Amino acid sequence: GNIQSLTEVDLDSYQANVWLLSPPCQPYTRQGLQKHSADARAFSFLNILELMPRMSKPPDMLLVENVVGFETSDTHAKMVEVLANSGLVTQEFILSPLQFGVPYSRPRYFCLAKRKPLSFQYQLFNNQLLSSPSPLFGNNEKTVICENSQSQENWDKLIDSCQPIENFLEFTSSSDQVNTEIGPFANAEVSGNDQETSETFVEGDEFDFGAIDQFVVPLSLIERWGSAMDIVYPDSKRCCCFTKSYYRYVKGTGSLLATIQPKNKGKTSSLKEQCLRYFTPREVANLHSFPKDFQFPKHISLRQRYAMLGNSLSVAVVAPLLQYMFANRHDFSAQELH
Repeated sequence: GNIQSLTEVDLDSYQANVWLLSPPCQPYTRQGLQKHSADARAFSFLNILELMPRMSKPPDMLLVENVVGFETSDTHAKMVEVLANSGLVTQEFILSPLQFGVPYSRPRYFCLAKRKPLSFQYQLFNNQLLSSPSPLFGNNEKTVICENSQSQENWDKLIDSCQPIENFLEFTSSSDQVNTEIGPFANAEVSGNDQETSETFVEGDEFDFGAIDQFVVPLSLIERWGSAMDIVYPDSKRCCCFTKSYYRYVKGTGSLLATIQPKNKGKTSSLKEQCLRYFTPREVANLHSFPKDFQFPKHISLRQRYAMLGNSLSVAVVAPLLQYMFANRHDFSAQELH
Protein backbone atom coordinates (compact mmCIF):
# COMPACT_ATOMS: atom_id res chain seq x y z
CA GLY A 1 0.00 0.00 0.00
CA ASN A 2 0.87 3.68 -0.08
CA ILE A 3 3.12 4.84 2.76
CA GLN A 4 0.91 7.91 3.08
CA SER A 5 -1.95 5.65 4.21
CA LEU A 6 -0.01 4.22 7.17
CA THR A 7 -1.15 5.08 10.69
CA GLU A 8 0.76 5.11 13.98
CA VAL A 9 -0.92 1.76 14.76
CA ASP A 10 0.54 0.30 11.57
CA LEU A 11 4.03 1.52 12.44
CA ASP A 12 3.77 0.24 16.02
CA SER A 13 2.76 -3.18 14.72
CA TYR A 14 6.18 -3.65 13.12
CA GLN A 15 7.90 -3.28 16.52
CA ALA A 16 11.03 -2.14 14.73
CA ASN A 17 13.86 -0.81 16.88
CA VAL A 18 15.73 0.59 13.88
CA TRP A 19 14.45 2.41 10.79
CA LEU A 20 16.52 2.73 7.63
CA LEU A 21 14.94 5.39 5.41
CA SER A 22 15.75 6.62 1.92
CA PRO A 23 12.86 8.91 0.96
CA PRO A 24 12.40 10.15 -2.63
CA CYS A 25 15.19 12.56 -3.55
CA GLN A 26 13.54 14.38 -6.47
CA PRO A 27 12.13 17.24 -4.32
CA TYR A 28 15.68 18.18 -3.26
CA THR A 29 17.89 17.63 -6.31
CA ARG A 30 19.81 20.59 -7.69
CA GLN A 31 18.49 19.95 -11.21
CA GLY A 32 14.87 19.67 -10.06
CA LEU A 33 12.26 22.25 -9.13
CA GLN A 34 13.37 22.13 -5.45
CA LYS A 35 9.81 22.30 -4.16
CA HIS A 36 10.89 20.44 -1.01
CA SER A 37 7.89 19.64 1.21
CA ALA A 38 5.48 21.05 -1.39
CA ASP A 39 6.46 18.26 -3.79
CA ALA A 40 4.01 15.36 -3.66
CA ARG A 41 6.91 12.91 -3.60
CA ALA A 42 7.88 14.26 -0.15
CA PHE A 43 4.50 13.47 1.39
CA SER A 44 5.28 9.85 2.33
CA PHE A 45 8.29 10.84 4.45
CA LEU A 46 6.42 13.78 5.97
CA ASN A 47 3.62 11.39 6.96
CA ILE A 48 6.09 9.17 8.79
CA LEU A 49 7.46 12.21 10.63
CA GLU A 50 3.94 13.22 11.64
CA LEU A 51 3.21 9.74 13.00
CA MET A 52 6.38 9.27 15.06
CA PRO A 53 5.30 11.43 18.06
CA ARG A 54 2.01 9.53 18.25
CA MET A 55 3.56 6.07 18.33
CA SER A 56 3.59 4.03 21.53
CA LYS A 57 6.89 2.37 20.50
CA PRO A 58 8.82 4.67 18.20
CA PRO A 59 12.21 3.56 16.83
CA ASP A 60 15.32 3.81 18.95
CA MET A 61 17.66 4.43 16.01
CA LEU A 62 17.32 5.78 12.48
CA LEU A 63 19.46 6.17 9.39
CA VAL A 64 18.15 8.56 6.74
CA GLU A 65 19.82 8.91 3.30
CA ASN A 66 19.18 11.50 0.62
CA VAL A 67 20.85 13.78 -1.94
CA VAL A 68 23.09 16.68 -1.07
CA GLY A 69 20.68 19.58 -0.80
CA PHE A 70 18.24 17.78 1.49
CA GLU A 71 20.10 19.28 4.45
CA THR A 72 18.97 22.80 3.47
CA SER A 73 15.30 21.89 2.86
CA ASP A 74 12.25 22.56 5.00
CA THR A 75 11.69 18.79 5.09
CA HIS A 76 15.06 18.43 6.81
CA ALA A 77 14.12 21.16 9.30
CA LYS A 78 10.90 19.27 10.07
CA MET A 79 12.81 16.00 10.50
CA VAL A 80 15.31 17.51 12.93
CA GLU A 81 12.50 19.10 14.94
CA VAL A 82 10.53 15.85 15.21
CA LEU A 83 13.59 13.80 16.16
CA ALA A 84 14.66 16.30 18.85
CA ASN A 85 11.16 16.47 20.32
CA SER A 86 11.05 12.67 20.35
CA GLY A 87 14.23 12.44 22.43
CA LEU A 88 16.66 11.46 19.69
CA VAL A 89 20.08 13.01 19.15
CA THR A 90 21.47 13.24 15.64
CA GLN A 91 24.80 13.24 13.87
CA GLU A 92 24.68 14.16 10.17
CA PHE A 93 27.18 13.50 7.42
CA ILE A 94 27.81 14.32 3.77
CA LEU A 95 30.03 11.50 2.53
CA SER A 96 31.25 10.02 -0.74
CA PRO A 97 32.81 6.63 -1.63
CA LEU A 98 35.93 8.60 -2.59
CA GLN A 99 36.54 9.17 1.12
CA PHE A 100 36.61 5.40 1.62
CA GLY A 101 39.17 4.64 -1.11
CA VAL A 102 36.61 3.76 -3.79
CA PRO A 103 37.08 5.64 -7.11
CA TYR A 104 33.40 6.56 -7.32
CA SER A 105 32.14 10.12 -6.96
CA ARG A 106 28.75 10.08 -5.26
CA PRO A 107 28.37 12.49 -2.30
CA ARG A 108 25.23 11.82 -0.28
CA TYR A 109 23.57 13.13 2.87
CA PHE A 110 23.14 10.80 5.85
CA CYS A 111 21.49 11.36 9.21
CA LEU A 112 22.06 9.02 12.16
CA ALA A 113 19.74 9.32 15.15
CA LYS A 114 19.71 7.53 18.54
CA ARG A 115 17.19 7.78 21.35
CA LYS A 116 18.48 8.69 24.79
CA PRO A 117 19.93 7.10 26.87
CA LEU A 118 21.63 5.54 23.84
CA SER A 119 24.57 7.65 22.73
CA PHE A 120 27.14 7.98 19.97
CA GLN A 121 30.78 7.13 20.58
CA TYR A 122 31.78 10.73 19.92
CA GLN A 123 29.10 12.88 21.50
CA LEU A 124 30.93 16.12 20.64
CA PHE A 125 29.49 15.70 17.12
CA ASN A 126 25.88 15.55 18.34
CA ASN A 127 23.53 17.73 16.31
CA GLN A 128 26.30 18.62 13.85
CA LEU A 129 26.66 18.17 10.08
CA LEU A 130 30.05 16.66 9.22
CA SER A 131 31.75 16.27 5.86
CA SER A 132 34.31 13.86 7.28
CA PRO A 133 34.11 10.12 7.97
CA SER A 134 36.63 10.34 10.84
CA PRO A 135 34.22 9.40 13.67
CA LEU A 136 33.37 6.20 11.79
CA PHE A 137 37.02 5.13 12.05
CA GLY A 138 37.58 6.01 15.70
CA ASN A 139 38.88 9.52 15.10
CA ASN A 140 37.36 12.61 16.72
CA GLU A 141 39.19 15.15 14.56
CA LYS A 142 36.92 17.55 12.69
CA THR A 143 39.25 18.55 9.86
CA VAL A 144 39.49 15.80 7.26
CA ILE A 145 39.42 16.08 3.47
CA CYS A 146 35.93 16.01 2.00
CA GLU A 147 34.79 15.81 -1.60
CA ASN A 148 32.92 19.10 -1.34
CA SER A 149 36.04 21.03 -0.40
CA GLN A 150 36.85 23.83 -2.83
CA SER A 151 40.59 23.37 -2.38
CA GLN A 152 42.18 21.78 -5.45
CA GLU A 153 44.96 20.47 -3.25
CA ASN A 154 42.46 18.68 -1.01
CA TRP A 155 40.62 17.36 -4.04
CA ASP A 156 43.81 15.96 -5.59
CA LYS A 157 44.81 14.40 -2.27
CA LEU A 158 41.43 12.72 -1.93
CA ILE A 159 41.57 11.30 -5.46
CA ASP A 160 45.15 10.05 -5.00
CA SER A 161 44.09 8.05 -1.95
CA CYS A 162 41.62 5.98 -3.98
CA GLN A 163 42.21 2.63 -5.61
CA PRO A 164 42.48 2.60 -9.42
CA ILE A 165 39.38 1.66 -11.40
CA GLU A 166 41.16 -1.42 -12.80
CA ASN A 167 40.80 -3.03 -9.34
CA PHE A 168 37.03 -3.05 -9.87
CA LEU A 169 36.91 -4.33 -13.45
CA GLU A 170 35.49 -7.63 -14.62
CA PHE A 171 37.30 -7.34 -17.96
CA THR A 172 40.76 -5.78 -18.18
CA SER A 173 42.07 -3.99 -21.24
CA SER A 174 45.28 -6.00 -21.22
CA SER A 175 43.61 -9.43 -21.32
CA ASP A 176 40.39 -8.65 -23.17
CA GLN A 177 40.27 -6.77 -26.45
CA VAL A 178 37.03 -5.32 -27.79
CA ASN A 179 35.91 -5.18 -31.38
CA THR A 180 33.93 -2.07 -32.32
CA GLU A 181 32.71 -3.66 -35.54
CA ILE A 182 30.84 -6.62 -34.01
CA GLY A 183 28.21 -7.18 -31.37
CA PRO A 184 24.68 -5.72 -31.14
CA PHE A 185 25.97 -2.17 -30.52
CA ALA A 186 27.84 -1.91 -33.80
CA ASN A 187 24.96 -0.56 -35.86
CA ALA A 188 22.57 0.51 -33.10
CA GLU A 189 20.14 3.24 -34.01
CA VAL A 190 20.38 6.47 -32.07
CA SER A 191 17.95 9.26 -31.31
CA GLY A 192 18.53 12.45 -29.36
CA ASN A 193 16.74 15.44 -27.90
CA ASP A 194 17.48 19.04 -26.94
CA GLN A 195 19.26 17.95 -23.75
CA GLU A 196 22.02 16.26 -25.79
CA THR A 197 21.07 12.79 -24.62
CA SER A 198 20.78 9.69 -26.73
CA GLU A 199 19.32 6.23 -26.47
CA THR A 200 20.31 2.93 -28.03
CA PHE A 201 17.36 0.82 -29.04
CA VAL A 202 18.83 -2.52 -28.03
CA GLU A 203 17.11 -4.76 -25.52
CA GLY A 204 19.26 -6.72 -23.09
CA ASP A 205 17.24 -9.91 -22.71
CA GLU A 206 19.42 -12.01 -25.02
CA PHE A 207 22.80 -10.67 -23.94
CA ASP A 208 25.71 -12.94 -23.14
CA PHE A 209 26.86 -11.26 -19.93
CA GLY A 210 30.26 -12.89 -20.20
CA ALA A 211 31.13 -11.38 -23.60
CA ILE A 212 32.97 -8.07 -23.53
CA ASP A 213 31.86 -7.14 -27.06
CA GLN A 214 28.31 -6.77 -25.80
CA PHE A 215 29.34 -3.60 -23.91
CA VAL A 216 31.12 -1.68 -26.68
CA VAL A 217 29.85 1.87 -27.28
CA PRO A 218 28.70 2.13 -30.92
CA LEU A 219 30.65 4.46 -33.18
CA SER A 220 27.44 6.31 -34.07
CA LEU A 221 27.07 7.35 -30.43
CA ILE A 222 30.70 8.45 -30.18
CA GLU A 223 30.44 10.54 -33.33
CA ARG A 224 27.29 12.29 -32.20
CA TRP A 225 27.69 12.61 -28.44
CA GLY A 226 31.42 12.21 -27.77
CA SER A 227 31.70 15.72 -26.31
CA ALA A 228 29.11 14.86 -23.64
CA MET A 229 30.79 11.62 -22.53
CA ASP A 230 32.78 11.27 -19.31
CA ILE A 231 35.78 9.10 -20.23
CA VAL A 232 37.85 7.24 -17.63
CA TYR A 233 40.77 4.80 -17.88
CA PRO A 234 41.81 1.68 -15.96
CA ASP A 235 44.34 3.71 -13.97
CA SER A 236 41.85 6.51 -13.23
CA LYS A 237 40.92 7.06 -9.59
CA ARG A 238 37.53 8.67 -10.14
CA CYS A 239 34.40 7.98 -12.12
CA CYS A 240 30.98 9.59 -12.18
CA CYS A 241 27.85 8.33 -10.48
CA PHE A 242 25.88 5.69 -12.41
CA THR A 243 22.15 6.43 -12.72
CA LYS A 244 19.27 4.11 -13.59
CA SER A 245 19.47 5.41 -17.20
CA TYR A 246 23.03 4.18 -17.74
CA TYR A 247 23.35 2.27 -21.02
CA ARG A 248 20.20 4.02 -22.30
CA TYR A 249 21.42 7.63 -22.24
CA VAL A 250 24.88 9.16 -22.53
CA LYS A 251 24.96 12.53 -20.79
CA GLY A 252 25.07 12.54 -17.00
CA THR A 253 24.33 8.84 -16.54
CA GLY A 254 27.81 7.55 -15.72
CA SER A 255 31.36 7.22 -17.02
CA LEU A 256 32.54 5.21 -20.02
CA LEU A 257 35.76 3.18 -19.95
CA ALA A 258 38.52 3.56 -22.54
CA THR A 259 39.95 0.09 -23.07
CA ILE A 260 42.87 1.36 -25.15
CA GLN A 261 44.77 4.13 -23.42
CA PRO A 262 46.13 6.82 -25.78
CA LYS A 263 49.37 8.73 -25.27
CA ASN A 264 47.35 11.81 -24.38
CA LYS A 265 44.29 11.09 -22.28
CA GLY A 266 41.03 12.90 -22.78
CA LYS A 267 39.16 14.17 -25.78
CA THR A 268 42.24 15.62 -27.46
CA SER A 269 42.80 12.07 -28.71
CA SER A 270 40.38 10.31 -31.02
CA LEU A 271 37.64 8.67 -28.96
CA LYS A 272 37.10 6.15 -31.73
CA GLU A 273 40.61 4.81 -31.22
CA GLN A 274 40.12 4.38 -27.46
CA CYS A 275 37.57 1.56 -27.86
CA LEU A 276 35.04 2.89 -25.39
CA ARG A 277 32.77 0.52 -23.54
CA TYR A 278 30.13 0.62 -20.84
CA PHE A 279 30.98 -0.66 -17.38
CA THR A 280 29.33 -4.05 -16.98
CA PRO A 281 26.62 -4.53 -14.32
CA ARG A 282 29.10 -6.54 -12.24
CA GLU A 283 31.60 -3.67 -12.43
CA VAL A 284 28.94 -1.15 -11.42
CA ALA A 285 28.12 -3.40 -8.47
CA ASN A 286 31.83 -3.55 -7.61
CA LEU A 287 32.03 0.25 -7.55
CA HIS A 288 29.01 0.24 -5.23
CA SER A 289 31.08 -2.19 -3.07
CA PHE A 290 28.55 -5.00 -3.36
CA PRO A 291 29.89 -8.38 -2.12
CA LYS A 292 31.55 -10.68 -4.62
CA ASP A 293 28.79 -13.28 -4.31
CA PHE A 294 26.09 -10.78 -5.32
CA GLN A 295 24.36 -11.76 -8.55
CA PHE A 296 21.10 -11.14 -10.40
CA PRO A 297 18.69 -13.92 -11.35
CA LYS A 298 19.40 -15.01 -14.89
CA HIS A 299 16.08 -13.77 -16.27
CA ILE A 300 16.88 -10.12 -15.39
CA SER A 301 17.80 -8.26 -18.60
CA LEU A 302 20.82 -6.05 -19.04
CA ARG A 303 18.73 -2.86 -19.04
CA GLN A 304 16.95 -3.95 -15.88
CA ARG A 305 20.25 -4.69 -14.16
CA TYR A 306 21.55 -1.21 -14.91
CA ALA A 307 18.26 0.34 -13.81
CA MET A 308 18.34 -1.45 -10.45
CA LEU A 309 22.03 -0.73 -9.82
CA GLY A 310 21.73 2.94 -10.77
CA ASN A 311 21.85 5.37 -7.84
CA SER A 312 22.36 2.47 -5.46
CA LEU A 313 23.61 3.04 -1.95
CA SER A 314 27.35 2.57 -1.51
CA VAL A 315 28.09 -0.35 0.78
CA ALA A 316 31.53 1.16 1.49
CA VAL A 317 29.82 4.22 2.99
CA VAL A 318 26.69 2.79 4.60
CA ALA A 319 28.38 -0.17 6.34
CA PRO A 320 30.69 2.03 8.50
CA LEU A 321 27.74 4.35 9.24
CA LEU A 322 25.70 1.41 10.51
CA GLN A 323 28.61 0.04 12.52
CA TYR A 324 29.08 3.45 14.11
CA MET A 325 25.37 3.79 14.85
CA PHE A 326 25.12 0.31 16.40
CA ALA A 327 28.18 0.87 18.62
CA ASN A 328 27.31 1.25 22.32
CA ARG A 329 24.15 -0.77 21.74
CA HIS A 330 24.40 -2.79 24.96
CA ASP A 331 20.89 -1.70 25.95
CA PHE A 332 19.46 -3.94 23.20
CA SER A 333 19.14 -7.67 23.45
CA ALA A 334 20.27 -9.81 20.55
CA GLN A 335 16.66 -10.75 19.85
CA GLU A 336 15.59 -7.10 19.64
CA LEU A 337 18.36 -6.26 17.18
CA HIS A 338 17.62 -9.24 14.92
